[in-house]
Amino acid sequence: MIIQSKFSLDLRATYSSELTIENQVYPRICGKGNYHYETIQIDIKYKGSYTFDIDTNSSILFYGYLYKNSFDPSYPNENLLIQSKFACNENRFQLGDYLEANHVYILLVTTFDPYVRGSFTLLVTGPHNLTLNRINKKHSSCVVGDQCSLFTKGIGLTINDILRNKIQSNLSFRKQSALIQTAAGITMIMFVIGFINGIFSLITFRNKELRKVGCGIYLLASSITSLLTITMFTIKFWFVVLIQLHSTVRSSILRTDCVFIGSVLKVCLYLDGWLNACVAIERTVNVSKGVNFNQKMSRHAARWILLMLPIFIMGTLIHEPIYHELFEYTNPKYNPISNSNNLTMNMTMKNYTNIGYENEHNVLCVIRYPRSVQTYNTIALFIHLVVPFLVNLFSALFIIFGTARRRSTAKTNQKSFKEHAVNQIREHKQLLISPFILLLLAVPRLIMSLISGCVDPSENPWLYLCGYFISFTPPMLVFTVFVLPSELYRKTFKDSMTRWRQETHQ
Repeated sequence: MIIQSKFSLDLRATYSSELTIENQVYPRICGKGNYHYETIQIDIKYKGSYTFDIDTNSSILFYGYLYKNSFDPSYPNENLLIQSKFACNENRFQLGDYLEANHVYILLVTTFDPYVRGSFTLLVTGPHNLTLNRINKKHSSCVVGDQCSLFTKGIGLTINDILRNKIQSNLSFRKQSALIQTAAGITMIMFVIGFINGIFSLITFRNKELRKVGCGIYLLASSITSLLTITMFTIKFWFVVLIQLHSTVRSSILRTDCVFIGSVLKVCLYLDGWLNACVAIERTVNVSKGVNFNQKMSRHAARWILLMLPIFIMGTLIHEPIYHELFEYTNPKYNPISNSNNLTMNMTMKNYTNIGYENEHNVLCVIRYPRSVQTYNTIALFIHLVVPFLVNLFSALFIIFGTARRRSTAKTNQKSFKEHAVNQIREHKQLLISPFILLLLAVPRLIMSLISGCVDPSENPWLYLCGYFISFTPPMLVFTVFVLPSELYRKTFKDSMTRWRQETHQ
């Protein structure tokens, strides 16, 4: 847009626009809240004093910044010349400065309060012609903090990152967005389903007959870890929500969430995957040994593996609590003070009598991985995800084709190896389907662990939330994957439930 102005100091030109939901957002007050904003490039051909103001008829309280040469949303204090001053009963957008010729200036128009949108008319006063062009500047979600303390995020995306800019602090849960309330509902549904799944699996594999072999011991342990996983998953979600709802939380509580809960949740997830792999290996050994399968040795090996497996997993994650830390920073907080008792989000300027100022303390959980540790972390992630999948897959193939080969070699009938293999695939198709389903469900967790921290999850929060929830469905499927397809396990479960009902009636 080109504005033609006469050579007059008091002549006002206008620039009209609107802040909508399509406008980019950034944390105007250092990492807190979403402020919609518009950036306008100002090209000055003749030096002089210029003034920029917002039409006072606007019902929204706007805030402005003037930059020289460039504006970076990630570093909003760089190149800053002047900003609106809301103090001493003077709550005006007005910006004025002496601008030099042949320089580029950036005017940023935003709002005093977060989450506010609306139209505005910019009034420009100056001695000469100037050019105004709207430009778009993307804020990097890699950078959080304030001008004195900045942190650049690395690889990985957590539930804290997904929900950080979606939860409005110091507002009751019932006033939060539909995204937060829906996510909370899904979390509780998953908890109920996972809890029922874990209890049913626990009832099934508490049977001593099933634990005469290692497979039953592994599945009993998997039932326990599934309960732990879904419980820690629920605790983690509500920790994130409640911590961001209430700005004043003790650092010890924040450190518990940052260092302990996330690490324990990972241990539970990885342990569940490895236990499934142990079940597959046990079944493979059983098929290969046949009548020579040693049940006593199987139980002995299972107990040792259950002892060593958590130690192995925790050993590969020992770096997590070391490099997880609390990142603390302060930002200015403006508190509008009014004589009116009926202030709303879209307050008029007349409602304000004064603006109070204070420093607000913020704490975030961050990860500072050196490059070598990040490489190790990526390798460990692939090991914990891919190796159990490959174990499950190759075990299933061995059981199917090994059984088919033995039957074709036995020559008990005239069927060929190919025919036996087809029959075995039909009979044991769940052994092939299950590992692929578990892998697909775990892929979102892999992607979110490797995705760049620069990705702004607030642009597609539903997508990232769905990926986060999907990645926690495998621990909810122990009963579905192992008990329901097995006639023996189903019968054991039914018998256990029958005995339990009889005991309760008595």
